[in-house]
Amino acid sequence: MVILIIGGVVCLPLNKEIKAEDNYDVQIAAISQEIANLEKAMAPLKKESGDLQNKISTAKTQISKLELQMTDLAKKLLDKEADLEVQKILMSKRVRRYYVDSKKFSPLMLLFSTQGAGNLLKQFTWYQSVIAQDKNMISDFSQEIVSLNNNKANLESQKNKLAELRKNMESRFGFLAGEIQKAEANKKRLNAELTKLIEMKTAMFNTSVGNVSSSDDPASRADYNPGFSPAFAVFSFGAPHRKGMSQYGAFGRAKAGQNYETILKAYYGNIKIEKIEVGDSIKTAVGTLPFEENYLVGIAEMPAKWGEQGGFEALKAQAIAARTYALAYTNKLSGTICVTEACQVYSKNRLNNPGKWKEAVEQTRGLVIKSNNTGEIFSTMYASTSGGATIGYSSKGHSTPQLWDSSCGNQGCWPGEAFEKMAGSPWFYKGWYTLRDGRSFGLNHPWLNNDDFADIVNAVLYYSKTGDGNNLSQYRNCISGCVNAWSKDELRRQVADKGGPVSSITSVGVDYSTAGVTKNVRIGTDKGNFTFDANTFKTAFNLRAPGAIVIKSDLFNLEKK
Repeated sequence: MVILIIGGVVCLPLNKEIKAEDNYDVQIAAISQEIANLEKAMAPLKKESGDLQNKISTAKTQISKLELQMTDLAKKLLDKEADLEVQKILMSKRVRRYYVDSKKFSPLMLLFSTQGAGNLLKQFTWYQSVIAQDKNMISDFSQEIVSLNNNKANLESQKNKLAELRKNMESRFGFLAGEIQKAEANKKRLNAELTKLIEMKTAMFNTSVGNVSSSDDPASRADYNPGFSPAFAVFSFGAPHRKGMSQYGAFGRAKAGQNYETILKAYYGNIKIEKIEVGDSIKTAVGTLPFEENYLVGIAEMPAKWGEQGGFEALKAQAIAARTYALAYTNKLSGTICVTEACQVYSKNRLNNPGKWKEAVEQTRGLVIKSNNTGEIFSTMYASTSGGATIGYSSKGHSTPQLWDSSCGNQGCWPGEAFEKMAGSPWFYKGWYTLRDGRSFGLNHPWLNNDDFADIVNAVLYYSKTGDGNNLSQYRNCISGCVNAWSKDELRRQVADKGGPVSSITSVGVDYSTAGVTKNVRIGTDKGNFTFDANTFKTAFNLRAPGAIVIKSDLFNLEKK
């Protein structure tokens, strides 16, 4: 596996094909464009899906109305059919009575009837009239029943057509939902890749520890006065991966009287230091070199001058770690190792001017680190500065400890008595606001005013709810690509239903985990108090912060002045 040395440090890369900052820009631009194209392609699908959803809802409403009408018609049909049967019975009785009476009726009865002839005639005429009315009512009922049945059939037809239309629309809606879901999943994946690339780019600083000056930029310190208030800044403890041996920590330990074995065991755990036959030469990108006399003497990963400042044991620890790393990387010299920051830095300048470093290499000749668990060498990662707390990792069956790198050996005296702080690491507690090449995009310090920091909090609110960072990327100078980046006002609108928008910051704070990382970030605002997961805050901050301001480490602090 390709290993990057970042900040004079060995670290595992997220993408082994990325070797320079420009490559990040190319990939960021490509993924940003892909996301933009995906959103463009999804737009008509989402519109059609929304239209279909409205039409399906309308169809459901219409079907419900038709079903109610059909229920009402069915009731009316039952009532009319009952009325018709009653009327038929009444008419049947009247017709029978009329028929019986008509048999008795004759002209002589009109002459000899004790009743008046007029009364008999009236009675007979009345029967005929009632029967005629019954016939008319039966005819009317029958016509109503026919009409109701026709209406019912028509409603049933309409309902069936709507149900079929609804079924077709739901089928199309389901298809669109599936396609949109696939596209959204793809967009989420691309956003994750974009976020990772941006974090990787902003986390890059490949200067070797050996090239770091003894004094750091005063503007990056916490005591810097930005000239305005309130002012907010994030300070990183160490950078970037914080795994394995801390080079400044080793320097501090050596100055405190620890020897190289004690130093290495503190950082790598259950190990032993053993002398082996390492071979005469190593294959490198600049040719095959004598292993001990040339390659190791030319490794430029720790300042040689430390050997004259009480740190000679640290140089020896570094020599053993570098020797072990080279053997593990090349599989005991059978492979080839690069000579740049992608592996371990080999420098002709260091080879020609090794100083105390050469003595450290010679006095530790053949010494390597082996795991007591496996009996084998492993990848001995190391970092310039861990911020006083290293993170454990595993390599070839060996696991290193999580370590509070302090004089008391725990969190109790951190950060005041961290070995790195006592050694004067310029990266122990720092606010980062420039790129590797020194560009700061007009910013002179890492401090943010209330408006800028409130904007970042709004970005954290949005990201914590959606996980979508595509429209949050650094908008002021586009150093990491800012396709579709939202303005402050647009972000405020977007976060209106997600706990914001926040306009004023009243307090900031963090909670540290015993595992050596920042656990939570606490922000007091005009919209109340918020507690964010530290990783979520870091990701959103690095996407949204103006210029080149960035959080380098998972162990960080927020300050307000």
